[in-house]
Amino acid sequence: MGVRKRLSADKMKEARKNIAFAKLTNVPSSPRKMRLVADMIRGKEVFRALGILKFSNKEAAAALEKLVRSAIANWEQKNEKKAESGELYISTIFVNCAPMLKRLRTAPQGRGYRIRKRSNHVTVIVDTIDNNA
Repeated sequence: MGVRKRLSADKMKEARKNIAFAKLTNVPSSPRKMRLVADMIRGKEVFRALGILKFSNKEAAAALEKLVRSAIANWEQKNEKKAESGELYISTIFVNCAPMLKRLRTAPQGRGYRIRKRSNHVTVIVDTIDNNA
């Protein structure tokens, strides 16, 4: 690795030490469905977001609730204190596409219809509210 790349990588590692995040990879639901749920909690205080996810009737909400709890636990681990109500918020949440499983479904007259089973990756970053102001 060259010097320039190493310096850049070291800067990125240093910046990541200060943020608490959690990733969920290869979730077997389409990114579009997951983004609908992610949009509901973007920018919200974490305990309010957990309440929204708990009472949402979408299947993606259960996976996202577990991920937000993990991000809170990561923040508590890094800062060595418990998260209080009104202290943390979801600063960034994004959903990316993951590899698709391509399948064939039999169709009339010897044809085959293509089925794409989509999946996604979700990343949640939590931050303290007073950091943002």
